[in-house]
Amino acid sequence: MTRIDGRAPDELRNLVIRPNYLAHPLASVLIECGGTKVICAVSVEAKVPPWMKAQKVPGGWVTCEYGMLPASTHERMRREASSGKQGGRTMEIQRLIGRSLRAVVDLNELGENTASVDCDVIDADGGTRTASITGSAVALALACRSDWGRKHFAGCPLRENVAAVSVGIVGGVPMLDLCYEEDSKAEVDMNVVMTESGKLVEVQGTAEGAPFSRAQLNELIDLAEHGLKKIFRIQNEIVDSVTAPLTAAEATGDLFGEFQL
Repeated sequence: MTRIDGRAPDELRNLVIRPNYLAHPLASVLIECGGTKVICAVSVEAKVPPWMKAQKVPGGWVTCEYGMLPASTHERMRREASSGKQGGRTMEIQRLIGRSLRAVVDLNELGENTASVDCDVIDADGGTRTASITGSAVALALACRSDWGRKHFAGCPLRENVAAVSVGIVGGVPMLDLCYEEDSKAEVDMNVVMTESGKLVEVQGTAEGAPFSRAQLNELIDLAEHGLKKIFRIQNEIVDSVTAPLTAAEATGDLFGEFQL
């Protein structure tokens, strides 16, 4: 089955990650997944949330803010800041991004620091949350490998890599990395967050019409893993091309080493 953009059902959209996109944060990237473009930036403050102080929780914290520019969608969106509150979708997505990153971070090695990740969607064509997770993981890796990160973090806080991709069933056919038009008419829509070692962080799956079977669920997760292996390779190549290799004392496992499909 030929898709609207000419891809095969198991083919990713064109993925481009541009490191050091912004001048001021500790690390940043612009990630482009087809027509979706997201700026992901990491800033670090030498403090932890008040609840961690009150409960005497050791280590640091990773948090995220997510937003969409008014002109990022087909019809102009109103800025959430102008309404004085965030919508439920925005809060759900930024919590998902935060959970995904914390799943692969050793918070103790952050020290008493908070890494704040800002994800700003500048162009949306489906998969903004998955692109945000994938881009944020690269930005966080760059932050950890920066001169500041090597000096202030106890080793490399990232235990392993993480990324996300959408899958779905469109016209009865399982498809990888849905664009907006495919997502809007999918019978099943699913987002899969996975670590590079193949462990699942989160699976968000919804039947828009008839319920789907356990066999279809397994097929979609396998399809997502197929795409994520390619995404991990791109993430690793970007990080390795920008930063010097970790020393043996800094490295944990084989994070961001060579990756062969």
